[in-house]
Amino acid sequence: MTGSTLDPRVLPLRPPAHQVDPRAVRWWQLRALPAIVVLLVAQIVVAVAVGGTTAVVLSVTAVVTLVAGVAYELVVPRLLFRLHRWEVTDDAVYTLSGWIVREWRIAPISRVQTVDTEHGPLQQMLKLATVTVTTASARGPVKIAGLADGDAKELARTLTETTRAHAGDAT
Repeated sequence: MTGSTLDPRVLPLRPPAHQVDPRAVRWWQLRALPAIVVLLVAQIVVAVAVGGTTAVVLSVTAVVTLVAGVAYELVVPRLLFRLHRWEVTDDAVYTLSGWIVREWRIAPISRVQTVDTEHGPLQQMLKLATVTVTTASARGPVKIAGLADGDAKELARTLTETTRAHAGDAT
């Protein structure tokens, strides 16, 4: 940027400080499991119903599906745990998520409109929650998934207080 100075209102892109709760690994594993089971069951049912050469081919694909599913269950949730980060400062909500496509989001506190907490059935079982920060942005809300239930409640409370005290333009 020749001939200009950096605008102090621009928030720096930096890695967020906090990891999600370790129980998020189990949550991600449980969320992926139904898709793997449905694929396996479908392949086995069709193999049994059709028989012959097609059954052999479907048996091979079922084994491949099983191996890929087990590999996914063992690797991806742990990778997500290592990669997913979040942080809230007086100025912004920072998130970093994804494993194939990495998404780095910064939501200025002045743009926050609502803060919601979600507890799906698996999350309730594992005592986890997702905090959704809705902003005045076309990119949609910022989600922090895999938080301990108590941490999510505290984060929602803190964000609500911070945004209430912050003069903003969340229109």
